[in-house]
Amino acid sequence: MKNQHALNWLIPLIGILTLIAVGAGLWPGKGQPYPLTNFRGEQVMINARGLYHWDTVSSAAQMQANDLITLVIGLPLLAVSFWLTLRGSLRGRLMLTGTLAFILYTYITMCFGAAYNKLFLVYVALFGLSLFAFILSMMSFDLKMLPAHFSERLPRRGFAALFFFSGAFLLMAWLGRIVPPLLTDQTPPLENVTSLFIQAMDLGIIVPLCILSGILLLRGTAWGYLLASVSVMKFLTMGMAVSMMGFNMVRAGVAASPVELVIFPTITLVNIGMSAVLLKNIKPTLEPIPG
Repeated sequence: MKNQHALNWLIPLIGILTLIAVGAGLWPGKGQPYPLTNFRGEQVMINARGLYHWDTVSSAAQMQANDLITLVIGLPLLAVSFWLTLRGSLRGRLMLTGTLAFILYTYITMCFGAAYNKLFLVYVALFGLSLFAFILSMMSFDLKMLPAHFSERLPRRGFAALFFFSGAFLLMAWLGRIVPPLLTDQTPPLENVTSLFIQAMDLGIIVPLCILSGILLLRGTAWGYLLASVSVMKFLTMGMAVSMMGFNMVRAGVAASPVELVIFPTITLVNIGMSAVLLKNIKPTLEPIPG
């Protein structure tokens, strides 16, 4: 596998730093949330405990939910997929690339969305390391040979439908939050952040990725198989994290959209099933990695 030497030290380092980040985020802290009026005049509840001391209760609930999924799902997937990759498994390599995409997305958001805390440089390191590891992993695939490793029974239309629905749902959900305030010359609720960074990433990256993956997969191109496979594996962990965020917000007493509480978990359950179908329709191994 190309770029394996660099990935051999990048992946363990990413795993160690991620474990530190999620451990610190989940570590219980003492304190009592308190109300605050921010500079826009919004009334927000500051978490006032643990690593996410300066974040709002809503933001802290979401970040800790993501930490939990990363700990119990993301890190095991990273370890297992890396081990499979070392054994020459295409399944493992696709799982690894998708898991790296999840970690990259997570720590981009932590760099720019979390209130400054003592792990800021860890977030920056994870952002950079996972970015380059993801790029190297994507570059390792032989695009000419890739389609031959997928069974003709792979339900490409089913995968494309999932991508199109997910992209459309995110598009409508986030535009529904952004456009109405624009039409009335108001600002959407921002709590203690400066802008809608999650919505910017989803509308600028995830929605186009869903649409592009679906179109290219329907055409049967090599990039379609690669983007679709990586997207499914990335959404596997991200969907679980987003679903857990909604439930954890409710647990923390934060209002959450009933639609999002239903749609996100439903998409996640479908994606879990589609991930199993995808892996089943991939030939198990490529050539072993030398030495």
